Amino acid sequence: MYQDKEVINQLMRLPDIGGRMPVLFIGHGSPMNAIEENEFSVTWKQLSSKLPIPRAILVISAHWLTKGTYVTASQKLQTIHDFGGFPQALFDIEYPTDGSPLLAEEVQHIVRSTTVQEDMDWGLDHGSWSVLRRMYPLANIPVVQLSIDYYQGGEFHYKLGSELSDLRNKGVLIIGSGNIVHNLRMIDWKNMDTDNYAFDWSIESNELIKKSILDRNFKVLVDHQGLGHATKLAIPTPDHYYPLLYTLGLVDQKDEIEIFNDKYVGGSLSMTSYLFGRYL
Repeated sequence: MYQDKEVINQLMRLPDIGGRMPVLFIGHGSPMNAIEENEFSVTWKQLSSKLPIPRAILVISAHWLTKGTYVTASQKLQTIHDFGGFPQALFDIEYPTDGSPLLAEEVQHIVRSTTVQEDMDWGLDHGSWSVLRRMYPLANIPVVQLSIDYYQGGEFHYKLGSELSDLRNKGVLIIGSGNIVHNLRMIDWKNMDTDNYAFDWSIESNELIKKSILDRNFKVLVDHQGLGHATKLAIPTPDHYYPLLYTLGLVDQKDEIEIFNDKYVGGSLSMTSYLFGRYL
């Protein structure tokens, strides 16, 4: 938490942007989307031109799971290649953006439901940089990552997300990066290249969650275990689902809801993504 009153005053003087930044949940899928030209990566490219230019970006990625909640607080962030078995071209990718210690401190200040600890070692995992290098290829916008406390349940993450709401007024683009349907053990590898191929339970669970979001019935989504058998197959572990709860916690009644990249891959993975707020 803050010890320096001058730092607090600097943050409080950050002017509002005269509106609220949108919030994104992005289904990031395979790390190969970082280097392949496909409909998902092309949409990410186009997305940034439709959004206000952020002062900074805060990402909650499915690939930083911790005990306790942490925020990256270093000025320079390493590009983490947290995967195996992919082409060397993917490992060669660097996303050399700066971090933002000031934003990290603000996150520590505004979150009240838990203690957010600073982390000087983590960088950007592929849940962040695979999307950001498409949206902001110049890597000229500071980025901070917030970890997911994997020992906490859905209500914890939903509430923590809501506590970040004021950052939207200060030009911070908040992105939850995961996948709503994410069962890698049940992927049909023979149909990986079949367009929009999905198992019945993938479609059932994705459509149930989609309807709840469009109806703004977010509370029912906090406990994914209570959503039925299909959703238990779609979300065998909550790591890729929790980033959605952070974004839903940030949504207010005035926010428009837009769905994009609403397709399936390999039967058991959905790329369904959401924009909450407005385009330019």
